[in-house]
Amino acid sequence: MTTSTQETLLPVSLTESAVRALNRIREEEKIPDGHFLRIGVKGGGCSGFSYQLGFDTRKEGDQEFVIGGIPVVMQKAHQLYLMGIEIDWMDGLENRGFAFNNPNAKETCGCGTSFSA
Repeated sequence: MTTSTQETLLPVSLTESAVRALNRIREEEKIPDGHFLRIGVKGGGCSGFSYQLGFDTRKEGDQEFVIGGIPVVMQKAHQLYLMGIEIDWMDGLENRGFAFNNPNAKETCGCGTSFSA
């Protein structure tokens, strides 16, 4: 993972493999230039909250960041749950997809896509 002094102040980090996967998805899905990567949480999932990750337009109340060269938006209220999280891309035989390493999670489910704080 590439980190600079400026990136250590960001609420979320993306591994190099996550950046490559997101750039590939942006290209394959022909995501328009005005869209950002939205990172967030929502109520639900086996452990109380589930992660949101997808491309979206900027909405009122969003905070903007550039993480690993990718423009990112996040609602300020979600930062409480996501501060310090690392998003990785796994490409193995048994696991393929985004993985969330959340230091704030008190519990996570077996699938790794939900947590409690």
